[in-house]
Amino acid sequence: MTKTEIRLDHKITAYFDNLFSGVGSSQQLFELKEELITNMKEKIADYRARGMNDEQAFKEAVVSMGDLSGLVDDMRKLGQDMTRQSVYSSMANRISAGFIVVGVLLALFGIFVIAMTYYMNLEREAVAGSGIFVVAGGTLFTYGLLTRETSRKYAMNKIRAALYGLSIGLILFGLFCAVMTHFAVGETYVSIASLMFFFMGGVGLFLILALTGTDRRKA
Repeated sequence: MTKTEIRLDHKITAYFDNLFSGVGSSQQLFELKEELITNMKEKIADYRARGMNDEQAFKEAVVSMGDLSGLVDDMRKLGQDMTRQSVYSSMANRISAGFIVVGVLLALFGIFVIAMTYYMNLEREAVAGSGIFVVAGGTLFTYGLLTRETSRKYAMNKIRAALYGLSIGLILFGLFCAVMTHFAVGETYVSIASLMFFFMGGVGLFLILALTGTDRRKA
């Protein structure tokens, strides 16, 4: 990210922070602002592609967003309705807890099956094959953890959380493929090649998400 893009991001965030100033904080407001910020960034990128400078593109994007006073009023009413906030957060946290529990159980299942098949003196490929459950478990656990609202942080956008889960899944799958390839072929360079493809993809996606994320900390 260049300094110009960072300044523009801060300007966009400040615009929506000012627009919704005085509105009670809530998970719903956090998600709405994230969506609006993303939409505005896309509009600005489109206007810049047409030859406008940053200032012109920003002004045109603000105009194209239309009148948002209705959304501000809705969020203000929601911010005053603690019951609706509590129900929304409670339901979302139950769903995220389900992903966390399933992810942990899948990973544990994979670990126990690996241990069991190892002591059964089966082929090494058969032993390592159960590692796919660890891969799936790590992916689901990551998604569930990031979509869970806490006392200090809002829950992450579900699409972004799913991409984080995918990045962790790719990293774990790369390790899984490397082990399986090593046992099947016995050539270290083939294992490294298998690891490299998925591992680098996962790390690359993780870095992109980490460098473009928004601050989820509660005020």
